[in-house]
Amino acid sequence: MEEEARKLLEEGIRKKLVSPGKGELPTFANGTKVVFHYRTSLCDGKALDDSRTMGGRSKPMELILGKKFKLAVWERVVTTMRQGEISEFTCDTKHTTLYPLVSQSLRNISAGKDPLEGQRHCCGIAQIHSHHSLGHRDLDELQARPKPLVFTIELLEVLPPGSFQLDVWAMTDKEKLELVPQIHEEGNTLFKQGQIKEASEKYYNGIACLKNLQMKEHPGDEAWLKLDHMITPLLLNYCQCMLLQGQYYEVIEHCSSILAFYKRAKAHAAVWNEHEARADFAKVLELDPSLEQSVAKELRVMEERIRTKEKEEKNRYKGLFNTPPATAMTVSLFYFI
Repeated sequence: MEEEARKLLEEGIRKKLVSPGKGELPTFANGTKVVFHYRTSLCDGKALDDSRTMGGRSKPMELILGKKFKLAVWERVVTTMRQGEISEFTCDTKHTTLYPLVSQSLRNISAGKDPLEGQRHCCGIAQIHSHHSLGHRDLDELQARPKPLVFTIELLEVLPPGSFQLDVWAMTDKEKLELVPQIHEEGNTLFKQGQIKEASEKYYNGIACLKNLQMKEHPGDEAWLKLDHMITPLLLNYCQCMLLQGQYYEVIEHCSSILAFYKRAKAHAAVWNEHEARADFAKVLELDPSLEQSVAKELRVMEERIRTKEKEEKNRYKGLFNTPPATAMTVSLFYFI
């Protein structure tokens, strides 16, 4: 025990035992699942997060060791604990730099949002130095001026590899992609059974899973668009569940993409990208069939503009070949050089 405490001190971590656990120190092999409650505070005692109260419910943290979790210090400290133990760890700034990003994700999850919402498409260190707001004043302050933090942890469970089903976040990209159709079907089954809340959770997990994969692709690329196409039906089903639960603002927030597609379709039409415009208008109808009349009107305007343009070009070339030979030759050379 003393030797472990000494090693921690050398690493910039001070451990204070609050309540001893039971039994021997577990074997923490890679792939082990640890379940624990945590409370994060500044050194002056000001609380930042508490898993027992976050989002109005008590939900412990779950980690799979060896999966390169952003906040590596959590993996380090829990491996010094016995099951049932409660300890306080004061960690130097070098261990806490990425905590604002981790906290933002955990707060998003507790609020039923995408854990990656508000995070830029770059590595954690780049986000820290971008001065991009995380949407929480306390986290913005901590991001701008990193400080030592105190983590009070209660280790609830230690599950060896193979004794549990992997959570979505702990899966490989291939495993996530293969799981989505299963999640979608489970959600549909629950919806048909009238279990709306449970169905919405399934759809949400599927959306979060695909958005996590989408973050690794460049927006607009083929792989990104394929994932986006997979997200759409899950998003529509999720919004339907939210409507049935009276969560109207949640639906408004998630359906804002319709406006984006509508605007982009009009922009494509304005610059004669007929194929792209039709694809985006089709996406609008897929997301909200009630906009059929508005989309039909925009398509008629686009088609009329295309016909007018084709007629003008036809007349221009007709006039081109009716001019005297010398003039025609000059103009032709101008066009083909």
